[in-house]
Amino acid sequence: MSFASFDSNEDQFINEINMTPFVDVMLVLLIIFMITVPVLKHAVEIDLPQASSKAKDHQLEVLSLSVDRNGQYMLDQQSLDEVGLSNELQEIVKSKPRTVLHIYGDKKVEYDHVARAMSIAHAAGIEKVGFVTTPREK
Repeated sequence: MSFASFDSNEDQFINEINMTPFVDVMLVLLIIFMITVPVLKHAVEIDLPQASSKAKDHQLEVLSLSVDRNGQYMLDQQSLDEVGLSNELQEIVKSKPRTVLHIYGDKKVEYDHVARAMSIAHAAGIEKVGFVTTPREK
């Protein structure tokens, strides 16, 4: 029991809860949980079924399209005009839909010829087109 003061003759109680033991207990519990939680295993034990299948081979077909300074198209060493290029790309995409086109453009070629080649490739269904350059010498 707590009393108001030792000097007074009154037997009056203090109506407050002593928080010190409560805080001590909570700190001890916090430390216990901080130590034990990382030790607990957070995984569920399951027995997975086994399958014997191979992964599919998703090889990409890479085509090389060269555009020289005169605007001539060379698809894998085969000289083509715009109509022939369109027909050839459409045939390739029908047989191999995951086709990638690498464009090798001469420095002096007009942009219009490269833009037409990109447009023809897009119309044929080729989704991935890359430009091939050589790195600069330092």
